Amino acid sequence: MKKVVAAKLHGITVTDADLNYHGSITLDPDHCDEAGILPLEFVEIWNKASGARISTYVIYGERGSRCCVLNGAAARTCQVGDEIIICSSAYIEEHQIVGIKPRVLTFNHDNSVCDRMFYDGGTNEDGTMTFAVREGSPVGNALKVSNQANR
Repeated sequence: MKKVVAAKLHGITVTDADLNYHGSITLDPDHCDEAGILPLEFVEIWNKASGARISTYVIYGERGSRCCVLNGAAARTCQVGDEIIICSSAYIEEHQIVGIKPRVLTFNHDNSVCDRMFYDGGTNEDGTMTFAVREGSPVGNALKVSNQANR
C-alpha cells in the first residue's frame, strides 16, 4: 500500500483560532464536499507562513461561511490570516493510481475558490509512471469511490 494525496485545499486562509475548543479544524462543508474531504477525516496541515506541520481531524462548520478555524492545540500553530495547505490522503495499491483523481482547490484571500484542478497519475504502456495537473474537475466520481473503498 502507498499513501497518496486524496484531496487538497491549497492556500486557504485561517479565519479564527480557538485554543479552548477540544481539537480539530473546522471547515466550510462546501469546500470539503467539492474537494472530497469527509467530516472526522484526518488531514495534514502545512502553514505556508511558519512552516509548521500538524495532523488533526475535520469537523464541519457553517455551510457557506468559508471558515477555516484551528481548534485546540492546532490553534497554537497558525495565526488568523495565515495561508495553509490542508491535505487528506488515502492508501492505495500502486496499480490503482490510474483510478484516483485528487481534487485540489486554491483560494483567494477571502476563502472563495480561485481555481479548481485535479492531479492525474497513471502509467504508460511500458509501465513508467505519469503525472499531470489538470484544470477543472475530474469526470465521474472516481476519487470518492476509490478513497472510501481504501479506508
